[in-house]
Order: sequence, then structure tokens, then C-alpha cells
Amino acid sequence: MTKGFTNYCSDIDFVVLWVDGSDPDWIEKFNHHTMNLDGDKRTNRYRDWDNLRYIFRAFEQCTPWVRKIHFVTYGHLPIWLNCNHEKLNVVRHEDFLSQDILPVFNCNPLEINLHRVPDIADRFVYFNDDMFLLKDINKEHYFVDGKPCDIMAFNAIYDSPIAHIKINDVSVINRNFDKFKVVQKNFFKLFNYKCGLEIFKTILLMPWPKMTGFYDPHQPQPFLKSVFNDVWDREVELLEKTTSTTVRSSADVNQYLFRYWQLCKGSFHPRSFRKSFNGRIESYDDIHLFCEKIRSRHYEEICINDCIEDDELFIQAKKMMNEALDEIFPHKSSFER
Repeated sequence: MTKGFTNYCSDIDFVVLWVDGSDPDWIEKFNHHTMNLDGDKRTNRYRDWDNLRYIFRAFEQCTPWVRKIHFVTYGHLPIWLNCNHEKLNVVRHEDFLSQDILPVFNCNPLEINLHRVPDIADRFVYFNDDMFLLKDINKEHYFVDGKPCDIMAFNAIYDSPIAHIKINDVSVINRNFDKFKVVQKNFFKLFNYKCGLEIFKTILLMPWPKMTGFYDPHQPQPFLKSVFNDVWDREVELLEKTTSTTVRSSADVNQYLFRYWQLCKGSFHPRSFRKSFNGRIESYDDIHLFCEKIRSRHYEEICINDCIEDDELFIQAKKMMNEALDEIFPHKSSFER
């Protein structure tokens, strides 16, 4: 461990957002507050895979150095969770969002206000509840010399459920940064061997005068709290608008805006994502593939994107995936009662 790393990165927190879409009280409030609203209200945005315990088991086994885990919830809690754990901070929406905009059934207001979570460290890693660690990971995996470890590569935005939100994010970036200056500042990070084949996308997009988008690994994301403050200082009106949206809207921005801001400022250390796996589960074959990836533990991190439309297939997927996770993390963690 380097001296610089010790000085800069003694405290690193994790943040996990979680919602139990099967909670009857939550369902009642969701239906009441969203019945007349347009937006993304798909079931797979909220359903629970019942595998949160494996995220905590992985934290305890793979990253024992984490200072604190901020568990952000609408209000419901897993019955097995040890809420008195010294490293656990249970955070409800009202703990960091204004009461007059609650309730929200949209992750974007939560994501763009993570810097307001009580007692959060200046350096933190944001996890969705579908992201799992599979191997032991040290602090340098996320931060080196105080800077988040990330990959910077240009990309074109393509059709996806959040394409419109990414376009909004990139529009803000282009309003605040000049592409030529960004490239000049980050030349050796953009054209770094750790970017792998993504370098070719960057090269192909260089002729465009504006930034068209960025490669998004969709893995646990390290952030600097200071970057959140910086973006809020510059774009308060836009961010307040997203904060007040009850369900996901085409006018939203999200946490990618803060990631892109970090990249453009050069506030990151290049890393490879060769040992991280990200994919979509849509079919029975996809389920088998993910189970194989989990059991092999070839990857350090894996993200399970729920794109299943058939309810019966979802039930089967949940059973098979949780069996695979239980094989590699069979023992209760101290976060479980």
C-alpha cells in the first residue's frame, strides 16, 4: 500500500439503494401517488430478488475495510437485517430529501442527492441492489491517491430504457465542458491501455465537436462528495427539478452526470473493467450464463440487469440465481440476525 493511498483513502463508505416492491404498504402508496403520472413504472424497476443478504455477505468477506454501509430504503427493512450493526447506517428517504417532495418512487432523486446522506464519507462507492462482489477486493480497486478508479472512453448513446436520461446528462456536460480541452487534459487517460477495445470507440468519435456519450461499465461506482457539491453549485435548478420527480421521467438526469463530471475534470485514476461482468437477463439461457459466472468466481464484480418480462421465468431465475449465490456465500454475515 502506498503512502499516498494511506493518506487519502483511510475512509471509504458504501451506499446501497433498495426497495421492496412486494411490500403492501409501499404498493398502496405507489398506486395512489402514481396513478395519474406518466413515466417508467415497470414492475422490474421495483421487484425484489430476495438476494440482498448476499450483497452484505460479500461486503463482510470481500471488503472488510469498508468504514460504513449506508443502506437507503423507502422505509421497509428486510426481517433478517441486523440494524444495530456498528457499520450499518439505515437511511430513509426523509433523512436526506425534503419532506415536501416525498414520497418518490424514482431512484434518480436519491442518486443525485447521495452527498446529503448523513455521515457519508468524502469518498464513497454507490451500489445498485443488483451488483455483487465475488472476490476479495482492496481499497485501490475503487480509489488510488484519493481519486475514484474509473474508465474514460467516448461512446454513442443507443436505444435503452434510460437513453433519454443519458442524453440529458451529456447535454449538461457539453454545456459545462469543452471537448477539446477535456481531451487535452485527459489524453493519457482516454488513450490508456486499461481502456482496452473501448479506445477504438473514442478514436472514431473524435471528429465530433461535442461529446456524444461515454462508455458506462454499470458496476459499483466510486464518487467524490466534492464533485456532487460542484455539480449542484453549477446546475441547481436542473437538479432540483429531477429531485422533485415522483417517477422516472424523460426530463431527469441521474448519477451518470456526476460520473461524467468526474471524468471530464480528470478527477479519476484509470482502471480496467476486464474482471467485471455486466449483462442482461431476458431468457433461460441468460440465467444459466449468470449462474455459471457466479459459481466460477472468475469476475470480481457482477451486475444482474433484470429485463425479464415473464413472471414465471422471473420466479425460476430468482431461485436459480440465489442458489448460485448461496454456494459461494453460504454463511451468514454479522449483518444478519
